[in-house]
Amino acid sequence: MVDHDTGPVLTVEEGGSKLGIKEFAASRGLELVLGDEFSCDSQVDDVHIIGYELDWDSPAFLKEVERAKQSKADAYRQLCEVLTEEGMPLDYGQDILIYTDLQGIQRHRTPEEVQRKHIFEAMARKGYAASWSEAKLMVRDNPRLNVPRKKVSPLEAINIIKGGGGLAVLAHPYLIDEQVDSEILGRVTRLEYIDKLIEAGLDGMESCYTYDKTTYKGTLSRQQVQQEVESRYKGKVRFFTGGSDYHNDAKKGAANPRLIGEAGISYRQFKSIFA
Repeated sequence: MVDHDTGPVLTVEEGGSKLGIKEFAASRGLELVLGDEFSCDSQVDDVHIIGYELDWDSPAFLKEVERAKQSKADAYRQLCEVLTEEGMPLDYGQDILIYTDLQGIQRHRTPEEVQRKHIFEAMARKGYAASWSEAKLMVRDNPRLNVPRKKVSPLEAINIIKGGGGLAVLAHPYLIDEQVDSEILGRVTRLEYIDKLIEAGLDGMESCYTYDKTTYKGTLSRQQVQQEVESRYKGKVRFFTGGSDYHNDAKKGAANPRLIGEAGISYRQFKSIFA
């Protein structure tokens, strides 16, 4: 499984040698599920559709990966320009493409490797926000800063996943605002939006999630969200799943970091999905 339009990770480097991802997983006794996470809908935040058991060689998938990389590169460069214009100087080349890793070694990213979180982390380092998560909120809630990029339609993402033999799953559904204005699906409520995704062939939904450690705007506890999602969508989707959305936040100074395995599912539930 890879994060947000980064494309397939086909090899793992170990001891100076490269192993195929399937070979590496087998050597560790791991059950590997190939997947990808699609950021969808340019007008609506946090519409993320995961493709599990996705064919990484599917031409439609590979074409979308390349399109998304270019779209992100263009938008993130523009975000740095807008931040600079707004009195928060951020040099795309020096502050984003060049970075220092956890071992203190200076490294370089390609434009295609840049994630928005890298920009948020740079904003925090420069003192424009107290933390990367506060920088994220600052950008999200300011129309001038929230530079949109051209994201894939959620309906097309579902088609790509299903066409590649995968299972389409909606991540963290309650991060979607209660009322949205989508160029693709119209001005609708969150519930209406999700219903349209189900009609398009959505297989599953993430019911268990670390809402209390993210940018969730509602008042329900994570347990209440899980109960509501599973009650509302039982029989409408084939299965429910969960996850921490782990990003190694502790290394970035988050006071309440998400942990690997937090808000996950049992092995029995895993096997029932991927039998």
